[in-house]
Amino acid sequence: MHNLISKLIVYKNIDEPILLELSGIFKRFEKGDYDADDLISDIYTQINKLLSLATVYGFNKNLWHNYIAYLIATIENPFTLTSEKTGKKEGSVNEFVKHDMKIFHKLFNYDFGIIEEKLDIDCFSIISNYDSIIKKQQLFNQDVSSKVQLLSSRMESANDENDLFDIITDFYKEYGVGKYGLNRAFQLSHDENKDFLIAITSLDDVVLDDLLGYDLQKEKLIHNTESFVNGKKANNVLLYGDAGTGKSTSIKAILNMYYPMGLRMIEVYKHEMKYVSKIISEIKNRNYKFILYMDDLSFEEYESEYKYLKALIEGGLETKPDNVLIYATSNRRHLIKETWNERVNTSGGEEMYHSDTVREKLSLVDRFGVTIGYYKPSMKEYFEIVKSLARKYPEITLTDDELEHEANVWVRTHGAQSGRTAEQLIYHLLGDIK
Repeated sequence: MHNLISKLIVYKNIDEPILLELSGIFKRFEKGDYDADDLISDIYTQINKLLSLATVYGFNKNLWHNYIAYLIATIENPFTLTSEKTGKKEGSVNEFVKHDMKIFHKLFNYDFGIIEEKLDIDCFSIISNYDSIIKKQQLFNQDVSSKVQLLSSRMESANDENDLFDIITDFYKEYGVGKYGLNRAFQLSHDENKDFLIAITSLDDVVLDDLLGYDLQKEKLIHNTESFVNGKKANNVLLYGDAGTGKSTSIKAILNMYYPMGLRMIEVYKHEMKYVSKIISEIKNRNYKFILYMDDLSFEEYESEYKYLKALIEGGLETKPDNVLIYATSNRRHLIKETWNERVNTSGGEEMYHSDTVREKLSLVDRFGVTIGYYKPSMKEYFEIVKSLARKYPEITLTDDELEHEANVWVRTHGAQSGRTAEQLIYHLLGDIK
């Protein structure tokens, strides 16, 4: 195995520890320079790590095949990054790539029988025909799992390096490569031992139809996002209005809807505004459309971060790339807290040109080309939301009249009517069922 890995050229930058550790183990085995018990212990350590990786990504059947496919799907180098944009192209580099594909074909179909027989172990046979415990989708990264297992299945049909070259380059073009190719959402990491942007692996599978009503709002959001993913001009979007009305749900649903078309989302909190330039420098040349998602965005009088956001959206020297938009949600129409003293000059101690202060604050919202209002539903609409949610759970056997009564009581003790309070009521009713 070590003789194969050491001969890689284009994929030389593989630094996945399981593969490298196994390479060292097989080198010792082939040289005969080992203690059998120590070697078996080292093998089991790597099998344990492979099983942990399989649990994280929901791998199944042939874990070794899944693992090699995972390496190929996630490694970023000039060839893989070019392939995700252009697919197969003629060029001299292809000869080097096919040389590597020949090695991967051998690694993919590696014969573990010799070492198993010599050491009297069967761990490699077990992981090659693995039956994983069925687990809920939320327990592993479904985005990565589905794509890696698809690539693994396609690679099993390859007869030689030429077939493998076609399969892998087609995969890069269709699905992308690396963390941005395989995942849909990201957040900033402040751990120096991790990447600057890390994948969010557990996401809601919400769709826009789950949000009852708000048809005009959803239509505006779809129109703008569809223009964006299709390479047309699109606007930054601000969703504002009452709490619990579905603003954040709409953004999550839009991501799920357009993820197959190359949409990705990066969650940025207010205190992370200073990192936005660094985020953009990392993603501006990738073959995806990125939405910087700022949830529950608002600024107090003493906070100045909004000035960085203004410059980012429009006004800074550096042009925002075409593959980046900002989608924000807020309970405040103008994002920044205003006071009556700013609107009416009644105090001699005020800033002389208080109207300039007002305009400066309002200019932030003006830089969102699309603003969409979400307002709390009427009581009739609220009752319909409750009844629609209740119908998803057959164990809730209350009549419509009984549901309306429960909803009326609930809203009087838990705030204004909204989709959120309706959902909370349903969870309460489910919890009361014996």
